[in-house]
Amino acid sequence: MAVKHFLTLQDLSIDELRAVINRAIELKKQPELAADQSRKTLALIFDKASTRTRVAFEVAMTQMGGSSLFLSNADSQLGRGEPVEDSARVLSRMVDCVAIRTFDHEKLQRFAQYSSIPVINALTDDYHPCQLLADIQTFTEHRGDISGKTVSWIGDGNNMCNSYINAASQFDFELKIACPEGFEPDAVLLEEHSSRITLGHNPAEAARDSDLVVTDVWASMGQENEESERINSFEGFQVNEEIMAQANSSALFMHCLPAHRGEEVSSALLEANDAVIWDEAENRMHSQKALVEYLLKFEG
Repeated sequence: MAVKHFLTLQDLSIDELRAVINRAIELKKQPELAADQSRKTLALIFDKASTRTRVAFEVAMTQMGGSSLFLSNADSQLGRGEPVEDSARVLSRMVDCVAIRTFDHEKLQRFAQYSSIPVINALTDDYHPCQLLADIQTFTEHRGDISGKTVSWIGDGNNMCNSYINAASQFDFELKIACPEGFEPDAVLLEEHSSRITLGHNPAEAARDSDLVVTDVWASMGQENEESERINSFEGFQVNEEIMAQANSSALFMHCLPAHRGEEVSSALLEANDAVIWDEAENRMHSQKALVEYLLKFEG
């Protein structure tokens, strides 16, 4: 069988995505049902810091009886300038799957091009598809099928926003985006999925009648030197109780974390008794376990 990669949500069909999410829900209830990966190794190559992504992958492999190998820039020849193509060929002969967290999405694509084992996007500057698996799983658990629903993205048109655009197409929901002028998501993606996307600059209007409201930090990794400027640009874009009041009464709020309390989200909203962000964070492990299990079926 041909090797399968997961670089964006578009790499799997809607049936495959739904199968992974349904499997994640099943494995969350019955972890012992996971396929035995006792002779499998997942390599984690991270150029960026991580808590949820790394822990989720490592715990998932441990629970399936497999192992994981973490490589930072300081630990690998990639960090010393070895061509991506060479590293991909070598690691393909030693491990069974690779998850990569890096800045440039093109670097991930080149690695996958020369890899004979599954490659997973653990986050790039352009996309964060693993987070979307967890988000859709969480919505499904709390509210059922997201198809036909309305989702609001409020904040930066970043990698998470781009992945929500892909998700709107794959999972058949409407996406309303509100961001400051100059911080819009990828223009090509917007054009490709224009029938599902509404782009504006008013957070309250974007949240109106929504079933799910999502945000992220205003300054992502690698943008720390822009933080002060971005805080000024994003004034009025905080998701708080007033914004959520515009959404449907049953609307959920999600955040991929880590959160900057008092900036893009109010502390009160994070600490609300019905907050699902902690389920969302936990589901990273279940959804990534289901993803690895699925991709390893096609290895070789």
